[in-house]
Amino acid sequence: MASDLLSIGRSGAMAARIALDVTAQNIANASSDGYVRRSVRLEEVSSSGGIGTIGDVSLSGVRLDSVVRNADLFRQAEVRRTGADAARADAEVAGLENIESAVEQSGVYDAMVAFEGSLQQLVGDPTSSSLRANVIEDARTMAGTFNIAASALDSVGTGLRFEATDGVTQVNTLAQELARVNLRLARAADSTSDQTALLDQRDSLLQQLSAYTDVATTINSTDGTVVVRVGGASGEKLVEGGSAYALGMTTASDGTISFDVAGTAASLSGGSLAGKALALTKLADVHSKLDALAETMMSTVNSAQGSGAALDGSTGQAMFSGVGGGAAGITLALTDGAGIAVAAAGSAANSRDTANLTALRSALSANDPTAGMDALLFDISSTVAGRTVTRNALDTIASTARVSLAAQAGVDLDTEATNLIRYQQAFQASGKVMQAAKDIIDTLLGIG
Repeated sequence: MASDLLSIGRSGAMAARIALDVTAQNIANASSDGYVRRSVRLEEVSSSGGIGTIGDVSLSGVRLDSVVRNADLFRQAEVRRTGADAARADAEVAGLENIESAVEQSGVYDAMVAFEGSLQQLVGDPTSSSLRANVIEDARTMAGTFNIAASALDSVGTGLRFEATDGVTQVNTLAQELARVNLRLARAADSTSDQTALLDQRDSLLQQLSAYTDVATTINSTDGTVVVRVGGASGEKLVEGGSAYALGMTTASDGTISFDVAGTAASLSGGSLAGKALALTKLADVHSKLDALAETMMSTVNSAQGSGAALDGSTGQAMFSGVGGGAAGITLALTDGAGIAVAAAGSAANSRDTANLTALRSALSANDPTAGMDALLFDISSTVAGRTVTRNALDTIASTARVSLAAQAGVDLDTEATNLIRYQQAFQASGKVMQAAKDIIDTLLGIG
């Protein structure tokens, strides 16, 4: 009996020591990113009855069954899904805000209003050199602001594509690392510290990956390896076993981007890469509309100029030229205010006739590029406002998912402090059991 008591006490001390080690590991990694709380699972050591036993009583102590990694696959998947949605919204809003700033800060709308205002002032004194010079300067300013807006939008596009390229590089790096983790998991023994550390690394890499793109995962229940797809559950495989397939990016002529996996088109719906793609699509639309407004302004003014007479009675010349077309190419071609065709064609020099100027203002009113610019600014600002509301909602949802996962898988120092005392007392109690067994044996030997 004393021998059994000694074995039982020894097994209890060993189990308590392992539990203390696991608790200490949890405490040490309480602030480690990606660490999932461990706990011990103990089971009774069973044995059949033998000589001197009463009936079939089994009193053989305890042993460690496994070290349990307290991970919840559903909650982890929710964190990845909601995080990818939030990352997409964050990236899109950031891009849209840059687009808004590029157009608003260029001052195109104000310059267009000022140009039309100077034309209106010229009606009052069509031969005034100062008023004509004012029209020329306002036209120069307007052309310059179109150039600035186009250049700023180009810079926004370049920045978004650079960030997207870097994101693609990060995705491929993470995919390669996941493939290596898969290989190591396939060789790791069950319930070992090496396997649990690899599972933590796997989940951490998946969460990092979800910041760039939406990921759909299939976990092998046998060895913990993962198959990763992008673009949904039926999307292209990014990682399978020890193989990682390259994510690629293609830039279209209008600056928008698309993605592929090993050459097969992939449609990303989450993550920062999807958000940048959405922002670039909006950028292409804004740039196209800005170019159209510049072309409308230029063609309307130049058409009127060709239909009227300059101050010296000659046929009016084009006020703007468009090298390369669009907002980036519009420049001032007429530098002398005397060349503004205010009068009708065939009018004498120094005519005070304003028929052609009135026709120009009527054409501008009919085509109304200024109102088009105002509508474009409103469209951008309303899009930013709407997407910001969506982003804030998605951020809240993602934060809730992270809190839920942390409550389940994270380390609670109060709980671990309690476990530390509990297992320490169990260890000491098992020591007392072994001491009692020793005392019994010593007493029995003394009797003999």
